[in-house]
Amino acid sequence: MGKVIVKIKLTNLKDAFLKTAGARKAKPREIEVEALVDTGATRLYLKPTVIKKLGLERTDTVRSQTTNGSDIRYKYEPVRLELMGRHENFDVVEVPEEAPNHLGQVPLEVLDFVVDSRGQNLVPNPAHGGEQMTEEYSEH
Repeated sequence: MGKVIVKIKLTNLKDAFLKTAGARKAKPREIEVEALVDTGATRLYLKPTVIKKLGLERTDTVRSQTTNGSDIRYKYEPVRLELMGRHENFDVVEVPEEAPNHLGQVPLEVLDFVVDSRGQNLVPNPAHGGEQMTEEYSEH
């Protein structure tokens, strides 16, 4: 499979909440960037320059298993991620500046996209008829 790159729109979620509550006059900080679709990664990973432009604050650290071994990464406040007409909120994990932004498996699952390896692109999950769905299993 070749590389799949997508354009994503990111919005500082705290800015958006404050604007809605009337506690912020300025428009929420947002940015459009390219991200590598990485089904081997778990989360939404962004470069420090993107995090800085969004004005995100560090919240925690997470242990991350990388191709170079285990590492500690910084975790940041959530953003609203928009992709191909779908959106959801995700925490951000920082990657080194020289690495690409990564769109991992959890955001793909939540947004209900799959990689079309033949077409080398991202597509709505064909198992759901192209509509975004969630899956849950319960006995009730």
